[in-house]
Amino acid sequence: MNVVILSLALGVLPAFGGGRETRVAPVTLYTQFQQEPSTPLLEAMQDELETIMSPAGLHFDWHALADAGGRVSSQLAVIHFKGECDVDGLRAEAGFPGPLGWTHISDGEILPFIDVNCDGLRLFVQRELIGVPVAGREEAYARALARVLAHELYHLLAHTKAHMGGGIAKAAYTVGELLSQKLLFGRKECESLRSHMVRLTPEPLAEGQ
Repeated sequence: MNVVILSLALGVLPAFGGGRETRVAPVTLYTQFQQEPSTPLLEAMQDELETIMSPAGLHFDWHALADAGGRVSSQLAVIHFKGECDVDGLRAEAGFPGPLGWTHISDGEILPFIDVNCDGLRLFVQRELIGVPVAGREEAYARALARVLAHELYHLLAHTKAHMGGGIAKAAYTVGELLSQKLLFGRKECESLRSHMVRLTPEPLAEGQ
């Protein structure tokens, strides 16, 4: 069984919790692609990330890194997509590319910089992806990309270097998990994400202020 790891680099369920919900400010994501993906692939990845993160109350504002500037955000991440984020040139062979994503750390602190290995992901899943009908390949690959990104965002947004025993927060995935119809965080991870983000969300001004 092929398994690939995700790492930290040196250098749909109901929302959980009871009582009155505190609105969490959207996370601003600045993206840079080594090669621009197709619009359907990009939209499918964004939709899958929302599906994964919405049980924790998290939502995202997406912007190209080239358009950064002038925005205020309580939490942001800069995401570099390495290689070609597409499903062209698939071959019926498997490969083990090493980590598919990593979140940068400096002096023990988790930084808001994430890399996603598009070429490595395609190499890892391509043998099984060829078995997916052509019309569904981009969507399946986009789901896998979103899951890699969600894993790295978990480290950043929950402010943890730890991995869990199952779901998206575990340290390694199989090809089947990456391409499956559903892969989510567990209850504990959702609560951790939400509680950390609530602390970062500014309190609304009282009426009259």
